[in-house]
Amino acid sequence: MNDCIELESVGKRFGRTQAVEDLSLRIPMGSLCGFLGPNGAGKSTTIRMIMSIIRPDQGRLTVLGGDAINRKDRIGYLPEERGLYRRMRVGEYLGYIGRLKGVDSRTLRPRISEWLERIDLPGSERSRCEELSKGMQQKVQFLAAIIHDPELIILDEPFSGLDPVNAQLLNELISELHAEGRTILFSTHVLHQAERMCDRIVLIDRGTKVLDDGLEEIRRRFDPRTLTAEPAGDREPWRRSVTGIPGVAVVTDDDEGRLRIRLEDRADPDEVMSACLAMGPVRMIERSRTSLDEVFVSLVAGRDDVADRPEEVLADA
Repeated sequence: MNDCIELESVGKRFGRTQAVEDLSLRIPMGSLCGFLGPNGAGKSTTIRMIMSIIRPDQGRLTVLGGDAINRKDRIGYLPEERGLYRRMRVGEYLGYIGRLKGVDSRTLRPRISEWLERIDLPGSERSRCEELSKGMQQKVQFLAAIIHDPELIILDEPFSGLDPVNAQLLNELISELHAEGRTILFSTHVLHQAERMCDRIVLIDRGTKVLDDGLEEIRRRFDPRTLTAEPAGDREPWRRSVTGIPGVAVVTDDDEGRLRIRLEDRADPDEVMSACLAMGPVRMIERSRTSLDEVFVSLVAGRDDVADRPEEVLADA
């Protein structure tokens, strides 16, 4: 598979602050990639370099086989800094952006109407952008990023500030665009959204890459070696029985009232599950899956607190 975005040893410094350091990254064509990291990690700086808004101090960067500045009609970009022409009407604004991106005027009007229906803003063409709520404005800006039918879509914190209903709607739209063949890269702090949507995850911290892999491979690498169980009868006798099974390290309660059975390193999970079932009836028992939250914390733990970082870095969420 060809690479849609490629960075080789890219670095960017602002004064004394090294925002991005020796970052190498490849985003395959057709992938849906979550770009994760704590505040100040360098995500937005990296995205701005990919978009040729700022230039790297070192390294090589290509987008769609060349420089993004010459391929912007093939790229859709939603920046972290939200902004619309507030006095313009929604239809007028989207038409203006579409024409800038080379969309034929004859196809723009029906395309705008269709997309406003899809983002739950039907009939809003005549509304001024400033009359819309913050969430509605964000959906209009998302529509402006994709109105020209781009091959590559780059979204910087697209879920920030959205209520759960609109976040779910945006989730569905991004998944539909990906299913149509678009390459999508988005940064987010909403890890469960990335976990539900992405086939690839990149995690950076302090401008350096600490994780870059497919989601299923990440789950294999960070296998918690834990079973989750819910006994059907009296849980305490069942817990005591399970604690004595060879290969069980410890049994604890989780936040949902179930039992988490931590396995020893050399234990066979299937054999332990069979032994657990022999200890009495259970409503459910399954192998636990590592969440991105757990991976995130495990990889970033031990570093200095974000609050202690320089102000220049904190400005780059």
